[in-house]
Amino acid sequence: MVVGGGYGGIAAARALDDVADVTLVEPRETFVHNVAALRAAVDPVWAEKIFIPYDGLLSRGRVVRDRVTRVAPDHVELGAGTRLDADYLVLATGASSPFPSRMDVLDRSRALERLGEVRDALGRAGRVLLLGAGAIGLEFAGEIAATLPATSVTLVDPSPAVAGGRFPEEFGAEVAKQLDALGVTVLLGTKLTEPPAVEPGAVRPFTVTTTDGEVLAADLWFPCYGGEVNSGYLDGSLRAARQPDGRLAVTEHLRVTGHDRVFAVGDLTAVPEMKMARAAGRHGEVVAANIRALIEGGELTTYEPFPDGIALTLGPAGGVTWAPEWGGLLGAEQTSQFKATFLLERFEEALGAA
Repeated sequence: MVVGGGYGGIAAARALDDVADVTLVEPRETFVHNVAALRAAVDPVWAEKIFIPYDGLLSRGRVVRDRVTRVAPDHVELGAGTRLDADYLVLATGASSPFPSRMDVLDRSRALERLGEVRDALGRAGRVLLLGAGAIGLEFAGEIAATLPATSVTLVDPSPAVAGGRFPEEFGAEVAKQLDALGVTVLLGTKLTEPPAVEPGAVRPFTVTTTDGEVLAADLWFPCYGGEVNSGYLDGSLRAARQPDGRLAVTEHLRVTGHDRVFAVGDLTAVPEMKMARAAGRHGEVVAANIRALIEGGELTTYEPFPDGIALTLGPAGGVTWAPEWGGLLGAEQTSQFKATFLLERFEEALGAA
């Protein structure tokens, strides 16, 4: 039983389809390629691309569209009232983040409408305020500025450095250089004294004040920070592995601590690494290998966390990558080439939609 059809869930389900009776439980109508969601928020062509059907994922198993309400070590309970028993569980329910970085509705048609509403709002707003200069805020600022160069974009973040200062100074300097060239204003080391009095995504003039005393005027704003780990469904002994932030303690084999046949992948885990799609996919592969070893006999695979790294797009022609395994810093040309397709073809192939 795989609970959740994101990057880690589909990797585990697909890899186990030939050796086990796999059921993937997922409330969304389609897989959503979240890596490209901010491009989809400004580009209608990409909006159509990021939703990939689950139909071709499993040749032997099945996908059940429902929400899990309770999970015990040997079964799950669904919103429809159904109980599904399992010999092995893979928990892959991930975490939420603010729309439009992730969809806040389950149906493809409604999600497309929501993305259309964002594009319409951006087209009508002359001044956009983004709160948060992490990966979401930086990428969204780059997408808006590249698509709508006449629109004023301002980023505000209490951290003294972009991306929370997680990467070397040269990374931040290159990001700042490219955003400046796009006309984006970045205010670091400050925050708003009060949140905007306007709903996120609504076009309506407003002003806010920073703790530095600067008054900012805008027509539209979006939160680009925060989120919540989706682990509230855990029951009994599984709940004991839940950390204060909602993540699950796991072993080096990605077993949920205290359980031999329950595994966790992706944003749900307390693995000390950045929560990225590539890590979630690798988690799924390792978990599948370990379940296969338990079924067929064999050695378990230890998961090795990824070093800190990021490929940050700043519009179709811009971006900055920090990848120690590739020599460190990569600039706009290399990053934009690397992420030109957001590796969409890889996930279309995995989901049998290529």
